[in-house]
Amino acid sequence: MVDLRAVLPFLIALARNMSASVGSSESTGLNPALTDPERWLRLPAVPGYEPHRVNDMLLLRPAAPKSRGGAQTATAGLANRHVIFFPGDVQNFHKVMSSHHENQQWQRWSLENVAELLSRRFPGSHVWVVRASRMYLHKFTCFDNFVESNLFGAPEHCPDYGAFRHLRALLGHALGQAAGGGTASWSFNRAVPPGPRASNGCPEGNSSVGASPLLHCPLPSDLALTLVGFSKGCVVLNQLVYELRGARADPELAPFVARITDMYWLDGGHPGGSNTWVTSQEALKDLASSGIGVHSHVTPYEVRDPMRAWVGKEHKRFVRMLRELGVPIVDKLHFENQLPSLEQHFRVLEEF
Repeated sequence: MVDLRAVLPFLIALARNMSASVGSSESTGLNPALTDPERWLRLPAVPGYEPHRVNDMLLLRPAAPKSRGGAQTATAGLANRHVIFFPGDVQNFHKVMSSHHENQQWQRWSLENVAELLSRRFPGSHVWVVRASRMYLHKFTCFDNFVESNLFGAPEHCPDYGAFRHLRALLGHALGQAAGGGTASWSFNRAVPPGPRASNGCPEGNSSVGASPLLHCPLPSDLALTLVGFSKGCVVLNQLVYELRGARADPELAPFVARITDMYWLDGGHPGGSNTWVTSQEALKDLASSGIGVHSHVTPYEVRDPMRAWVGKEHKRFVRMLRELGVPIVDKLHFENQLPSLEQHFRVLEEF
């Protein structure tokens, strides 16, 4: 059952800002994946944890280093640094957004464009974008595979939903598909198809009877992971925090958790009436003891909205509690002296 009292302020704010901002966002009609197609790979229906949990993924490889003569040299294998991004409402593939009568005004923030921003923000890293498994009304991003969600994507957090298991399996399978896909080019009309799969979802030849799916797709031993959530995508990061204790105690998941170096919360928000930020003392203790670097970047659109005052209050508690636990959290309010707007909310992706 959806609590309309909690959702209504969110819907009003979204409609108001989208109406007021028509034409304000810089138009980018060209799909950025066409400018350097060898770096891009689109992976449809990547299997994760449990047969029904699949997500489309987008990979942007790092730019190849240049030789002394200025020519680009081939990138040898997969780098050890990977950034995984969870997008917010409205965000979708460039082609999908450009063909939607309302969402096309925000195509500047398509999954491909944001991948390019992240590639510049984290040079030398492979950038993975996890497309939400469900988009309600073509607007509301719902990460059902990572966290229990209502119709509009508001989360119901718990300590054992399987978000870490899904993320671990998703990345392992995606790495296997990317390695098999070589340097296949992007196509508007054709995504790179997965190769033959074993029953556990991994490429054929990596399967063995009875073994855990997590062990079938091994990750590089020197892998370093950065997780980035924007707006609604922050619900995935929050769910991972609630699952940290169990994941670190799990012999299969603990090595994966240990490879996460940093987590970035970018202007988190969702249509629920609470739990926009993690404020559980026990969950934040687990985050503090993990050694993961914590980064918080917010704008007045989320933390100064009088119709959703709890967001700002929860954010302050999140920051204060982590600092009291000794975490050197990076916390920044962007556009502090500007009036809140949806455009400003998206621009945190450029500014953080």
